[in-house]
Amino acid sequence: MKRLQPLIMLLVALGISGCDPQSRGFSLPPGDVEQGEQVFMNMQCLSCHTMEGYERPENTEDLSIALGGKVKSIKTYGELVTSVIHPSHKLAKGYDMSKIQTEGGESVMPVYNNVMTVSELVDLVTFLESKYELEVYDATDYSIRH
Repeated sequence: MKRLQPLIMLLVALGISGCDPQSRGFSLPPGDVEQGEQVFMNMQCLSCHTMEGYERPENTEDLSIALGGKVKSIKTYGELVTSVIHPSHKLAKGYDMSKIQTEGGESVMPVYNNVMTVSELVDLVTFLESKYELEVYDATDYSIRH
């Protein structure tokens, strides 16, 4: 047990520090919501996604993954960037998996990394981020009143 104690202490220290060497120093420049909306339209995101206030074009696939709106936990900038550049990282819950993933378990969303510029990515994510609203819930009052 005494041999494991230093290892356990090191793991606890790393966990407490939140040390993530892969994200240290990573920062994208500010994006432009209006430019991001243009990217959203140019990349034809509405062919597979829905968003309040936007009409889907006719002859779109029956796939309709919702973006934006009221959510119980806010989508972080990092989560949105990851969803665009690595769509298979985390698949959307609550949808028919046979429609959103391939037989190999990958997302059906195309990877746009060789199509979209970094500026377009930044603007798109800034636009998407602006479309989410945190849904505030009423907390239960547990105080005892007699």
